[in-house]
Amino acid sequence: MGADAIREPSLLLKSDEVPPVLEENTGSRSPFFFTCDHYGRLIPRALGDLGLPPSELQRHIAWDIGIAGVATRVAKALGAHLIAQRYSRLVIDCNRPFTSQGSVPLFSEATTIPGNENLTADDIEARQSSIFQPYHHRITEALDARARNGLPTMLVSLHSFTPVYSGIARPWHIGTLYQHDTRLPPLLLKSLREEDGLVAGDNEPYAVSDTTDYTIPVHGEKRGLMTTGIEIRQDLIGDEAGQIEWAERLVRVFERIEAALRNQGHLP
Repeated sequence: MGADAIREPSLLLKSDEVPPVLEENTGSRSPFFFTCDHYGRLIPRALGDLGLPPSELQRHIAWDIGIAGVATRVAKALGAHLIAQRYSRLVIDCNRPFTSQGSVPLFSEATTIPGNENLTADDIEARQSSIFQPYHHRITEALDARARNGLPTMLVSLHSFTPVYSGIARPWHIGTLYQHDTRLPPLLLKSLREEDGLVAGDNEPYAVSDTTDYTIPVHGEKRGLMTTGIEIRQDLIGDEAGQIEWAERLVRVFERIEAALRNQGHLP
């Protein structure tokens, strides 16, 4: 592992390894378009285990725990297009600009990532070209096709968050994340707060920015799409029962939003 393990970007993922992009409902005409940047926690064989024990690779630092089960169920229930990324954010974070320190992290929370130390420019470019770029290229292709076909699009980026970070507990069950869009996030927040007993955060536990995020600024805001991020607390979706419950909740929420926008004339 390390500099000698990678010389050509094309060699990072072998032909028999899992491709980075997962899709559901590619021909969908639903106005909802879902992305999931931290869906999986695979690591290319060439990188071994990044110098980490298995316990670390199961934690939130490696992926967004539980969101895969929620995202897949929501997309199937709504018949909406989902594009997700299967490799660990510890290899390369697909929701970080290349200039961000979190793009190929040297540490996450209190964990040092030995396999990310002393990387060459070729090592980093291999991760970018093999994982990051195919994922975002596919999102671009799909959104371009929707625009050509005149399909209205609401981009929703699905994530999950750890209930305790650096010793600080987070009280929210779910949060809406946004930067410039003032259309979809308020509707989402209103609909979430119609659910009994739900603590919904407004730009909590994170807010979107051009320096810390990629998917919403690049694919949503630059296109002028209605767009929002969603963060669900991981202890609520850590098992299948929780994933089913939250998928059903989000389907109700999205159906209310779609109906409201149609009544307002914003959707055909």
